[in-house]
Amino acid sequence: MEKTVALSENESININQLNDLLNKYIASVTPIISITRFAGGYSNLTYRLATSNQNFVMRMAPAGANIQSAHDMEREYKVLNTLQPFFNKVPLPILYYSHSDITGTPFYIMEEIEGIILRSYNAPKLNISPNQFEHCAKQLVETLAQIHTIDIETTKLIELGKPAGYVNRQVEGWIKRYFIAETDLIESMNQVAEWLKNNHPKEQSPSLLHNDFKYDNIVFNYDLTNVIAVLDWEMATVGDPLMDLGAMLAYWFEQDEEPIFQQYNCSWLPGNLSRSELIDYYALLTKRDLTDINYYYVFGLFKNAVIAQQIYHRYKNGFSKDERFGALLPLIKLLGKKALNASC
Repeated sequence: MEKTVALSENESININQLNDLLNKYIASVTPIISITRFAGGYSNLTYRLATSNQNFVMRMAPAGANIQSAHDMEREYKVLNTLQPFFNKVPLPILYYSHSDITGTPFYIMEEIEGIILRSYNAPKLNISPNQFEHCAKQLVETLAQIHTIDIETTKLIELGKPAGYVNRQVEGWIKRYFIAETDLIESMNQVAEWLKNNHPKEQSPSLLHNDFKYDNIVFNYDLTNVIAVLDWEMATVGDPLMDLGAMLAYWFEQDEEPIFQQYNCSWLPGNLSRSELIDYYALLTKRDLTDINYYYVFGLFKNAVIAQQIYHRYKNGFSKDERFGALLPLIKLLGKKALNASC
């Protein structure tokens, strides 16, 4: 079970009102006896609502967040509801609450899926054999391929976005974000931005995109034989499925790469597939043309560097005093170098 932490003094949640709300949706539910927060993540806030016989999860945007796709709890709730009949690896959504009187912001509640999430800090301690890790990596690719085979037309998931031109819009948008947040001249990032603008691939037939698919958002059963849930659908949309694969590859660091990357994934542990093996397995499962997969990988690295740059920009301009944010510049440079090398 994932660890949680006690609420801070600034987190005010009315447990009595939550109990009244749950009673309206679930017959004979036992009262919530504790509320704790999941410590991971940098975007939306996630809480465990514990009762005497079952747990629920509550998701909401942080205070003051602009309610766009990454913080729109109603949108994520609707995605889970739409997926339920067609994809059995999502938590059951229970209710969406649009008012702010209980928690200070809209939220939704879903069931908690109990299992193991493989993270950089816990996986090395679990004594996972190379054979087990190989199986987990294949399960990951199989689940992504399954997501990409869901019919977006009959499920009405097509309404999540506009697939045509998706890659071009993403590339242009993230290049723009980088230069808005630029603090230091990083020549490799400038070169990669130009390369991305000048080497657009032929887009694939569209599919549902999870948009943050990696070990951190996957729940395995306790013996690590099966993926039982995919979490964090707040950025789900429709578009070129290789954007999902490229993003996954950009988080997939191998054992012989710079040690700094080992804190961002557990893919470097023995038994995991290499990036090239991931690509080959996805191609085998989906029969898609992966001739241009390197473009999507380079974009994934560039996008991760931009996210780090945005955080570093906030720190350098005095909007954050978190020293972790102030130490991000070497990581941005490494990601830029890695993306440039991959583009050659």
